Amino acid sequence: MGTDNSIPYGTLDLLILKLLSLEPTHGWGISEWIQKTSADSLRVGQGSLYASLHRMTREGFIKSYWQDTDAGRRARYYAITATGKKQLARETEHWTRLTRGVGLVLAANAV
Repeated sequence: MGTDNSIPYGTLDLLILKLLSLEPTHGWGISEWIQKTSADSLRVGQGSLYASLHRMTREGFIKSYWQDTDAGRRARYYAITATGKKQLARETEHWTRLTRGVGLVLAANAV
């Protein structure tokens, strides 16, 4: 097992949808928000991030559009869709059940 700061497989979409439920933002903003909000315990590789964003756009969970950033540069922004909000609710429930179950197993004493 590694001690790196990579995000466990299958959780990146959930984290992206969570942020986009709060506000639309660009790819770099997503990466920075995850790192900052997790107190530097999670880092997103650009390849993984953009693969996830493209896939979720194709699936209709998010939409994208071009806009100027606060620094005056053009960037592709991402926003959650109604379908994405439903997916966020499903994934949040699944994650909650999963982590509760893992927590119970880790807290268990010998059989």
